[in-house]
Amino acid sequence: MRPRLGIIGGSGLYSIEALESRRELSVKTPWGEPSDSFVLGTIDGREVAFLARHGRGHRIMPSNLNFRANIHGLKQLGVEYVLSFSAVGSLREDLEPLHFVIPDQFFDRTRGRASTFFDEEIVAHVTFAHPICSLLAGVAERACRKVGVTVHTGGTYCCMEGPAFSTLAESNTYRSWGFDIIGMTNLQEAKLAREAGMSYCTVAMVTDYDCWHPGHDAVTVDTVIEYLTQNADHAQQVAIEAVKNIPDGPSPYASALKNAILTDRSVISDRARQKYSVLAGRYL
Repeated sequence: MRPRLGIIGGSGLYSIEALESRRELSVKTPWGEPSDSFVLGTIDGREVAFLARHGRGHRIMPSNLNFRANIHGLKQLGVEYVLSFSAVGSLREDLEPLHFVIPDQFFDRTRGRASTFFDEEIVAHVTFAHPICSLLAGVAERACRKVGVTVHTGGTYCCMEGPAFSTLAESNTYRSWGFDIIGMTNLQEAKLAREAGMSYCTVAMVTDYDCWHPGHDAVTVDTVIEYLTQNADHAQQVAIEAVKNIPDGPSPYASALKNAILTDRSVISDRARQKYSVLAGRYL
């Protein structure tokens, strides 16, 4: 049985305790090794693949994540829907620590990260106006409400480079631009998932108010860690409920590459065809 749902765990969420019949699988991809081995198992009889984004023990900083290997690894396993949990800072007063946010937009403030699979021999331009799968976002929202987590839907996730947090000037600028939350990882995942023909949804877990808030200096590392722990507990519950309601049909983005590849097929080498076979074999 192949897992149709992949769960990526962010800061504080390094495993899904509810997985039954669990087993680990190391996957090699044309882009190297993912952050960790995948943990496979079942929830409510449905096969799930889990990946700790930063590796167990939180070993990999955001800028050094091999996003392409992580997403391609999920694709190799047969995943069609990707639910990504991520710790974020809030840029709005009403998005409080311990609240969850399901954004529907991203804004890129990273520098030079690999954000596409198609950087050699093949040129592909996928549509990305709406980066979040609304079908999967609905599943995530209902799961949050079912377990009693305060959840907000919609809004823009500003993806910054890190690993340092924002300066006060940057934080205030992002607020003036109308951004809602800020994190360091999810934009690249969303772009690559779209190229891979998978649905993607971020469940952003608020831990703090970034540095713009007047009460920022009163926030301690211990407080943030406490919030991370509580958010991880809530995420476990949300994941369990979400798994039960993953759609039976294929991802709405399964054919994202159908009209995206511009390269003349006659100039594509056999080596490239092999490299991209999992992603685009049927279009080459």
